[in-house]
Amino acid sequence: MERKWRIGAVSYLNTRPLLLGLEQSALMEEIELIKAYPAKIAQDLIDGTIDMGLVPVAITPLLKEAHFVSNYCIGAIGEVASVCIFSQVPMDQIEKVYLDYQSRTSVQLARILLSQYWKKEVVFIKAEEGYIQQINGNTAGVIIGDRALAARTHFKYVYDLASAWIAHTGFPFVFATWIANKPIPASFMEAFDKANAYGLEHIAEVIAGISSEEQVYDLYTYYTQNISYDFNAEKRKGLDLFLSFL
Repeated sequence: MERKWRIGAVSYLNTRPLLLGLEQSALMEEIELIKAYPAKIAQDLIDGTIDMGLVPVAITPLLKEAHFVSNYCIGAIGEVASVCIFSQVPMDQIEKVYLDYQSRTSVQLARILLSQYWKKEVVFIKAEEGYIQQINGNTAGVIIGDRALAARTHFKYVYDLASAWIAHTGFPFVFATWIANKPIPASFMEAFDKANAYGLEHIAEVIAGISSEEQVYDLYTYYTQNISYDFNAEKRKGLDLFLSFL
């Protein structure tokens, strides 16, 4: 082929099982792998600077072409642990909510749940770097990813957005999945999915490759109970419902 496939992936802990096998596979000879936070990878896919990405599902309506190409995703069928509203006061006292600048899907999910599930009217604040230190009093904040895992012990109230979505709709939630902005050959995707599956079958190996400083949460629980990686029919129904709310 003339050039490598440009593939973007979120740089959070939750993607490590999907990337372990990929980074060890022969496919890396055909891939240029770019890692960044979700909103950045999303913008790269919209702009066409990458061909495929493990991207926030909320960007689907913004793509000229959106191809769901893989059998794997970052989803949840229960508590996700790493996408939450954090607060020092209970939900009924929250007046303002910071929206994590690293996120697209999770901040939309928070808006939907605050309105439909918690029946709350709040002032939303577009967060900037360092905003977590401003979460205090009646001001809460959406925090996602590794920083959310680290924040769990620092706030009195933690409202898990996947759990709330499931309680509200009865469907699992998909935060991100592999989406391409052009057709990808089936033979490539078959090998790609096989590489994704490797890490899910070797969780101990995934965890062994993560530094102790990054392990701010029980990663075995995170990978086997909090994150659900199969992009199946029920998750697709939940995804379609979420996209209809957008």
